[in-house]
Amino acid sequence: MNESARIVEESRDNIGAAVMGRNMFGPARGGAWGDEQWTGWWGDNPPYHYPVFILTHHPRNPVAMEGGTTFHFVTDGIKSALERATAAAGGKDIMLWGGADVARQYLAAGLLDELELHVVPVLLGRGARLFDNLANVQLEQVRAVEAPGVTHLKYRVVK
Repeated sequence: MNESARIVEESRDNIGAAVMGRNMFGPARGGAWGDEQWTGWWGDNPPYHYPVFILTHHPRNPVAMEGGTTFHFVTDGIKSALERATAAAGGKDIMLWGGADVARQYLAAGLLDELELHVVPVLLGRGARLFDNLANVQLEQVRAVEAPGVTHLKYRVVK
C-alpha cells in the first residue's frame, strides 16, 4: 500500500456523515435543480455509504442511493447542516468534502476541528481560494506526508 492509500483510508475510517457544497454534488446552477433525475457524479452507488448533507439555497427532496448513501439538501445554513450531520453520524466523525467556499465558511465560523489538504502541483489559474478573506484562523500542523505526485497535509484548528 502506498502512502496516499494509507492517508485516504485513515481519513475515512470513522466517518458517520458528511457535508458538501452544491457544486460538489452536481453541475446545476441558478434557481432550480434543472434535471431532477440528477443524483450526483458517482453513479448508483456513491462512495460515501453514510448520510451526506448538501448545502444549497434551493430545496430538494432527499435522494437515497445504493450502499447507504442518502443525499439531504440543507437550505438553512452551515450550522444547520452540521447539526443534522452530527445527529446522523451517531458519535462518529463528520467529513467536510468541500469545495473551497464551503470549507472557508466553516473555518471562518470556527466550526472545523481539523483540516486536511492534499496538494498536487497543478496550477489551475482560477477558482475558489480556500484561505481568501480569513482572519484569525490559526492552524497547527499535525502531519505532512509526501507521496508520488502529492503532499498530504493535516492541521488542527487552534481554538
